[in-house]
Amino acid sequence: MTEFVPDGEAVGEGVEPMFVPQGVGPSGGNTLPGVPAERLAELEALVSERTDDLQRLGAEYVNYKKRVDRDRTVARTSGAESVLVELLPVLDAIGFARAHDELNGGFKLVADELEKVTTKHGLVPFGAKGDPFDPRLHDALMHMPMPGVLVTTCSEVMQLGYLLGDRVLRPARVAVAEPESRDAAASDTVN
Repeated sequence: MTEFVPDGEAVGEGVEPMFVPQGVGPSGGNTLPGVPAERLAELEALVSERTDDLQRLGAEYVNYKKRVDRDRTVARTSGAESVLVELLPVLDAIGFARAHDELNGGFKLVADELEKVTTKHGLVPFGAKGDPFDPRLHDALMHMPMPGVLVTTCSEVMQLGYLLGDRVLRPARVAVAEPESRDAAASDTVN
């Protein structure tokens, strides 16, 4: 009959005693009776090689998992980006309707919900009259010198731009007010 003792080992008939080699253990002895030293060295080298293989395999798995997670994030972002780019003309139409006070009733609710969803996915509109001109964010359609302007500024916004994270999906299309050149200002005072 087999019994289990509190430390989890089985004892009794039919249970083979656990083999613990003599000379191997925490005392640091590396000899087994009847095993030549060169065979023991071979076995230790094999254990070391298998341990290295296992560690390398574990590191490869961790790197694979990181790469798959990164690729999954890129694919998700790319999919969201392609859908959001397709929605930009719809958002433009909503903006025009809002600007002409034609956004009311059920259509207003749909427009508000669409804008909420695009914002939730990270789409951020930008481009306002008076913003400093940035060629990375703005597409200048017209340039005009203006008195009183100290830096190149967006004087009108023809079409909003949109960012997705730090990526520009579409630059804002703007008219640009440029500072008057000093030569032009000096000639105006002389005349």
